[in-house]
Amino acid sequence: MLDYDKEAEHYDASRGGEPRAAAAAQAVLGLIPPGARTLLDVGCGTGIVTRRLAAARDGLRVTGLDRAPAMARQAAARLPGAVVLADSTRLPFANGRFDAVTSVWLLHLTGGPDAARAVVAECARALAPGGVYVTTVDKAAAHNVGSDIDAVLAARPRSPARDAAGLVADYAAAHGLVPAGQARFPGRGQGRSPRRTIADLRRGWFVTLPPGEPLTEDFAARLARLPDQDRPRPDPVFSLRAFRKPLDG
Repeated sequence: MLDYDKEAEHYDASRGGEPRAAAAAQAVLGLIPPGARTLLDVGCGTGIVTRRLAAARDGLRVTGLDRAPAMARQAAARLPGAVVLADSTRLPFANGRFDAVTSVWLLHLTGGPDAARAVVAECARALAPGGVYVTTVDKAAAHNVGSDIDAVLAARPRSPARDAAGLVADYAAAHGLVPAGQARFPGRGQGRSPRRTIADLRRGWFVTLPPGEPLTEDFAARLARLPDQDRPRPDPVFSLRAFRKPLDG
């Protein structure tokens, strides 16, 4: 697991920067009801997407939340006075506080299905009746674009997807939320090259391939034999799901 306090300084540059953030924010906003006046962005990271959500609509008051202090500090610089340092499994807000709640690239990072379930439960609790929860799903699958890199990595050990769309739908349903739409958007600037993938392997990006392990180095060697070491392969395409809390919920 990556240390997101250490990742904070170069997080945006290593993950598509503003173009990716713009694509994410546009897709998320397409699922948020026009009448929403309050929005909580859970796991806001550096706030690069959160800031765009806040700027996109007049009258929409956006709050960001993250548990990594270094991430939250960067987000607070982008949204002064609107960022909270807290755990996404224990949101420090009253029931029904927000018209919309979002969690972008968060559920796949939780410690397991119980933690993912707890995050969705808290998002549902903080959501007002009639409000909408929007989250990314199937994050790992989005990066499989059918490239030669994916062919090499196909044999690596897998861990269960904590953000599988079906699981997330089940978690949402358990707390009274009903499906309310879906969308997809490109992870601009995130197409992997072999050399970049090797660097990610060696810094712990792939949780089932710990840095320094013989198996990790075996995969690194296979990647090093691919052609065009610095040519990015196609960008991933991410998926969003939206869930509404019924007015009588």
